[in-house]
Amino acid sequence: MTASAGSAATPAPLLTDALVIGAGPVGLWQAFQLGLLGLSCQVVDALPQAGGQCVALYPDKPIYDIPGLPVCTGAELIERLLTQVAPLAPQFHLGLEVDTLSARDGGGFEVQASPASATHGGSVASVRWHARSVFIAAGVGAFQPRRLKLPGAEALEGSQLHHHASETPSLRHQHAVVLGGDDRALAWAIDLAQSIATGHADAPASVTLLHRRDVYTAEPPRIEQFMALALAGALQRRIGQPAALRHDADGRLTGLAFTDVEGQLRTLAADALCVSLGLSPRLGPVSDWGMALDRKLLQVDSARFETSLAGVYAVGDIISYPGKKKLIVSGFHEATLAAHAALDRLSPETPHPLQYTSSSALLQQRLGVPAEAGRKKIE
Repeated sequence: MTASAGSAATPAPLLTDALVIGAGPVGLWQAFQLGLLGLSCQVVDALPQAGGQCVALYPDKPIYDIPGLPVCTGAELIERLLTQVAPLAPQFHLGLEVDTLSARDGGGFEVQASPASATHGGSVASVRWHARSVFIAAGVGAFQPRRLKLPGAEALEGSQLHHHASETPSLRHQHAVVLGGDDRALAWAIDLAQSIATGHADAPASVTLLHRRDVYTAEPPRIEQFMALALAGALQRRIGQPAALRHDADGRLTGLAFTDVEGQLRTLAADALCVSLGLSPRLGPVSDWGMALDRKLLQVDSARFETSLAGVYAVGDIISYPGKKKLIVSGFHEATLAAHAALDRLSPETPHPLQYTSSSALLQQRLGVPAEAGRKKIE
C-alpha cells in the first residue's frame, strides 16, 4: 500500500475496477470487501494518512461497539483494518481530494484528484482514474485543517506554516511555535521537544506551544507528559490569542505576536508555525456530481447502496436512507452489500454464489491463508 507519486505533467489515468473515496474505517472495510470479491481497488483520501475521523479526531479514545473487540482505540481499529486489507493490496493515494467525477462513454467513470489544501510542499501530484465503479465513503466530508486567520498566513503554508506533523520539513535550528491545545498539538510539541533532547539532526532550536486558554483537550497521559516537559524547561507554554505575524525585510516569518490573558501584546520568536486548530469536514465537490441529495447527504438504495448515478455507491455517514444509523458497524454492513452489488453489476453474466472465508479456498487464497491452515477442520 503506497501513496501516489506522479509527475507535474497531466498523469495517465490509472485503471481500476473500484475507486474508494475515503480511507476511514468504512472505506478500509469497503476496500477489503472489494478485494475479497476479486475486484481491483484503489483508495483516495484528503488526509495524509489513512484513518479518517478515528485518527484525525480521536486516535486515543476507546471505542466499545466494534464486534469481537470489547474495547479498542480509534488508532488501533485503523491499524487492525489496514492489517486485514493488506493481503488484498489496494493502492492508496493520500493527501488528495477528488475534484471531478464524470461518466465515460462506454461505461465507467473518469475521476480526477488534486493535492488537498491540507497537503503542501509538492510531495503529492494530481491523479486521474478510469474506474469501472466508484464508492464514496467520505464520512461527513473531507477533513480540512482550520486555518490560522491572520493576514499573510496563507502565503506561508508549505514553507513556514504547517498543518500536519507528517508533512513538516526539517525545522533544524528554527524557533517552532505550535498553535493549539488538542491531542495533536500536544503530541506535536512533545515530539519536537524530544527531538531537541535526543540531539536529532532536524531538531528545532526551541519549542513553544501557544493556546488560547490554560486547559487542554488532550488525553490525560498526553497532558501529563506535556506538562512534565514544560516544567523541565524542554518546551515553553504560553496562553493567549495569535494577533499578528512578524516578518523580516525579505518577507520571511520571524515572529508571532499574541495577546496574553492580561490583554498585553507580546511577541514570540518564530521561524515555523505548527498549526493544530482542529479539523472541519467539508462536503466539497461531491455535491456537484449530479447525485440526489437529502440535506447534504447522498440518497441511496438500501439494498445495493447505489446512488442515483448508476455505478456509484455510497456508504457510511455521508448517506441517507430510512432507518440509517451513523455507526461504524452500520457502515461495515453497507460496504459489504455495496461490494456485492458492484460485482453483480460489473459481471452480470457470471453467477456469484455467496462464499465464506471459513470454507472457500478461493477467498482464503486471496487473503494469503496457507493451504494447510485452510484445510484444518474446527473440532
